[in-house]
Amino acid sequence: MLWRSSASKRQPPGFIEPCIPTRAEKPPVGPDWIHEIKHDGYRLIVRKKDDRVRLFTRRGYDWSDRFPLIRNAVAGLRQNGLVLDGEAVCCDPDGTANFEKLHSQAHNDRAFLYAFDLLELGGVDLRPQPLEERRGRLQHLLRRVTGAGVQLNEHIEGDGATIFKHACKLGFEGIVSKHRAYPYRSGPSKSWIKVKNPKAPGVLRFKEERDE
Repeated sequence: MLWRSSASKRQPPGFIEPCIPTRAEKPPVGPDWIHEIKHDGYRLIVRKKDDRVRLFTRRGYDWSDRFPLIRNAVAGLRQNGLVLDGEAVCCDPDGTANFEKLHSQAHNDRAFLYAFDLLELGGVDLRPQPLEERRGRLQHLLRRVTGAGVQLNEHIEGDGATIFKHACKLGFEGIVSKHRAYPYRSGPSKSWIKVKNPKAPGVLRFKEERDE
């Protein structure tokens, strides 16, 4: 049976409060950490149970009817009782996520999910498992996805500072570094570290909103 943190008790059934990375100025160092591109989109918890697919926002709102590509791709998986954690994005031709397109809702039919974690599979809670175990199962699961609705957000091994530098050059929002041995925990977590590109549109947009 899935557990929820105390902060999410009033949330809808089936919702899992997502793990929230800790903000940092630079990535962590060492072989215990893997790194992922941080895409500028909407965080989603996607649940499939009894052939019904539901899409929850970070705060538990039900957006199941908003992104048909994501919903249909997950519905097409043979496995049931699964929960994905990921980011809904709408990308430009160069592969960079465009938040303005996503936010406008004019391109909802093109939005897809960059999945980066698997929280449940076959009704079994995977959150106590280390990140490497969960990601291995996620990678195997997504090999069977048909269509463009869900893609694996690949992790990168190596020096976090170098990876972050290249992510900035390519115009991404930043990176998220994750400790490979830790379980999944809802709410703020120091086992996930977020470093943002100061010149990314999402970061500049947030600064403008704070300055208004």
